Amino acid sequence: MNDLLQGDTALITGAASGIGRGIALALAHEGVGVVLSDNNAVNGQHVADDLNATGAQASFLHADLSSADGAERLIRETISRLGQLSILVHSASPKREENQTADTVTDEQWLAMTNVNLTSGFKLGRAAAHHMRDNKIAGRILFITSLHADTPRNLPHYSASKAGTTMVMKELARAYGPHGIRVNAIAPGAIPGGGFSADPATLIDKIALGRVGTPEEFGAMCAFLCSAHAGYIVGQNILRDGGQYPGTY
Repeated sequence: MNDLLQGDTALITGAASGIGRGIALALAHEGVGVVLSDNNAVNGQHVADDLNATGAQASFLHADLSSADGAERLIRETISRLGQLSILVHSASPKREENQTADTVTDEQWLAMTNVNLTSGFKLGRAAAHHMRDNKIAGRILFITSLHADTPRNLPHYSASKAGTTMVMKELARAYGPHGIRVNAIAPGAIPGGGFSADPATLIDKIALGRVGTPEEFGAMCAFLCSAHAGYIVGQNILRDGGQYPGTY
């Protein structure tokens, strides 16, 4: 275990698999006490148990971020468990299917996606920022967005919610930056796991590095952005896509 972020405490949503799990592992490896959250209680608890077996400090909280009060309740429960919160990473996003196009996406699918990605993202970020501001914590908040916040993917509920999340990040950065709270976002490219459903084999020749990314690489980027090395990076949506050509999936 390293100590790049020793003494920090973090909440990571969507931490049961994929990118969220990679972020949880990376932050715990840097000495962060972590609370993992997901709507998959079995997998989420397994990740926490695996981390604790390595000597990390991890626990799991089940959360339904599609509910009206799920975000604020999760922040309260996290602070109660950790004592304070200095890092929030919002990675949770409902699984999307390639057939959920503008012609076929239902109202229920639209609301589920926007409730978790956008509405709960704003509520989580604001509640965490209030705690950080009121307790004079130089906090860091990260949102996981998407390449398709800028380029449509024929998944309108996903692309629109990620575009909105990007602007939520910028608004929170502007509002809470004066209190020493750094808010940023990372847009992943092709990283299998979690909600990623495209066939990686169809993407290789469209990525400059000639391969898909890994959750571990993404987690390392999150750890960097939460560290003092990134102390002057605020309000940015940073691409981490291996040089993927725009609009290719």
